[in-house]
Order: sequence, then structure tokens, then C-alpha cells
Amino acid sequence: QVHLVESGGGLVQPGGSLRLSCVASGSGESINAMGWYRQAPGKQRELVAFIYADGRRGIGDPMAGRFTISRDNAKNTVYLQMNSLKPEDTAVYNCTSGRLSLGDFWAQGTQVTVSS
Repeated sequence: QVHLVESGGGLVQPGGSLRLSCVASGSGESINAMGWYRQAPGKQRELVAFIYADGRRGIGDPMAGRFTISRDNAKNTVYLQMNSLKPEDTAVYNCTSGRLSLGDFWAQGTQVTVSS
């Protein structure tokens, strides 16, 4: 079992930045892949970003050029740096991990609100 705890959400003005963190209690194969999905009210859940323990990573198209994902394997922690935030980035962001891909384990979710 893996327990994921995320932090760093909140309210930010358009154009601002936030950094999300997600710490995994477990290690090994269950956190080979780590990343985030997000879901806004009335919208489908969408992939934000993922990163594997070997460094391979990807970013969803709406976030490309603004969001960066990184991880510290020694700390079992993944980070999502979000810059140039837009109102449409408002959503609940869920950290997730898995052996081959995301989705085996989920954090509780953190609210990100971009509003003036």
C-alpha cells in the first residue's frame, strides 16, 4: 500500500504561481510513476503531468510551457510547479502513483483556485 499526501494548493491571482508537493509513504514499484490529474466542476478529469523514477515525464497540452513536474526519489516526493496560472486551471488536483502508469493510488486532492 502507498499513502499519498499532497500540499500546496490554494488561491492565486491569474498569472501567479503555485507549487504542489506530493509525498508517498511507500516506495519501490508502486511509485514508479507519479503525477497529477485535475478535475474542474462539470468537466472530465484530465491528466496534468506524470514522471517516472527514471526521469521520463510528460505534461498535458493545456499546461505545456507553464507547468513543470519533477521528483526527488530519495524523498519519495513529486513536485508540480505551476506558473502563469489561468482561471481555467481552477480545479481539484489529485496526486496519483502506480507501477506502470498512474492511477493505482490516489491522494485526497487539493483545491487550486485561480481568481482575481
